[in-house]
Amino acid sequence: MYQSFIGLEIHIHLLTRTKVFCGCRSAFGDEPNTNVCPVCMGYPGVLPSLNIEAMKMGCLVARALNCVIPGTTWFERKQYFYPDMPKNYQISQFASPLGQEGFMDLEGRIGGADIKKHVRIKECHLEEDAGKMIHTGAVSLLDYNRAGVSLLEIVTQPDMETGEEAELFIQQLRRVVRYLGVCDGNMEEGSLRADANVSINLPGRGLGKKVEIKNLNSSRFVRLALNHEIQRQGELLDAGKTVVQETRLWNENRDQTETMRQKENAQDYRYFPEPDIPVFRPDDDFLRSVDKALVELPLPRSRRLEKDLDLSREQAELICEEKEGADYFEETLRLTGQQGLDPKAVAGKIANRILRDIKHILNNQGLSLANIGSLTFSPARLASLAGLEETGDISAKIAKQTLEASITENQDPADIVRKRGWQILSDPVKIAEAVQAVQTVEARALAEAREAAAGGNTRRRGTLAAFLVGKVLEQTGGRADPRIAGAQIAALIDS
Repeated sequence: MYQSFIGLEIHIHLLTRTKVFCGCRSAFGDEPNTNVCPVCMGYPGVLPSLNIEAMKMGCLVARALNCVIPGTTWFERKQYFYPDMPKNYQISQFASPLGQEGFMDLEGRIGGADIKKHVRIKECHLEEDAGKMIHTGAVSLLDYNRAGVSLLEIVTQPDMETGEEAELFIQQLRRVVRYLGVCDGNMEEGSLRADANVSINLPGRGLGKKVEIKNLNSSRFVRLALNHEIQRQGELLDAGKTVVQETRLWNENRDQTETMRQKENAQDYRYFPEPDIPVFRPDDDFLRSVDKALVELPLPRSRRLEKDLDLSREQAELICEEKEGADYFEETLRLTGQQGLDPKAVAGKIANRILRDIKHILNNQGLSLANIGSLTFSPARLASLAGLEETGDISAKIAKQTLEASITENQDPADIVRKRGWQILSDPVKIAEAVQAVQTVEARALAEAREAAAGGNTRRRGTLAAFLVGKVLEQTGGRADPRIAGAQIAALIDS
């Protein structure tokens, strides 16, 4: 039995308006080679200039990951002889990264397993991204729009042991950077991508020979690649062979890792201080601006909502998946409190409205809870709808119909209910008319319910009674008061 050691190097594109060392536009999907200038193309005689917005975003992530921000930080040149880096070196950080010695506590469930793990963060460092190479047959094309884009690299210590833990780390980090508003986390577009380092050894003997798996563009691929690589290395050691330190790629079509190249060491990059960028010394105003930008992060927020509002863990985690969804939920609760309702009493129902009905509508439009603000259905309207349902003015079924109509027609729920006469029907005489109609149509079900009641089969009686009450609600367009309808159906069965 071997012990495995996994560390991650995660690169995130920061959402700066311009590149990290020049004024070119930083955007995904623009026409190739349109966002370039002499600086990011590495022309002779040009001078880079540090984007302070990138430095602030980098420090914000570092703070969220409990890192220390040093009193001085600087940049180095990393020799990088490759066609996608025009200068033949990359401006990066090596000796003094902007964030050092942090941690992130993992808590969640992956693949049916509960995971709790303390993962140390070695560093966060700021650098420029390389360009993009497009290979078409025997021809390679280069798009330099991405060259010079602000890139933050987050390096963990080898504290994880399974692909599932690594997958959870990436998912949790993705939520964090989206909450902070510094990265969109779109792995399919390359704005968040991961390299994974893994080694195995006999327990108690420390790290083994490290293998790096490059360019993993989904958290699922991270899990699959790491678990495959752990198995591959174990089979080599079992056969008396040696694990080679190398860089490998994940072949998603074959579900296996494949050799890419022998791994470089730090000395291969020949780092030396970047002479054109001054040392950065964050002053008190800068640090205060970073601290001011911090927000409550998704994991502690979901645990707070779970504890304070008696939500289920699943409800709380899903509500907090996107900051926009969590903000929408809490604003709705605040407004229900202004209506005189107990927010704790309606929290579960409101969470379900968001996670089921509103999310379903967003999904149909190809959107997620991150886009909830694009709906015409504001927190005030959801609070109004919750009030109508909680005070018994409308049923749960009518509440769903009202929500859909409010979004489609851009009207307040109360106006829709009033105009369409959807208020709850509580007149016993009118409900009795619906019960009589159901008695005629569902005579067989009524007879079976009476037989079950006479035979003492309370479970069968209850099932049939619920069925008949549902038919009464159908007769009244969902408006009948379920309590009155239930009492009349019960009396009919027991008569």
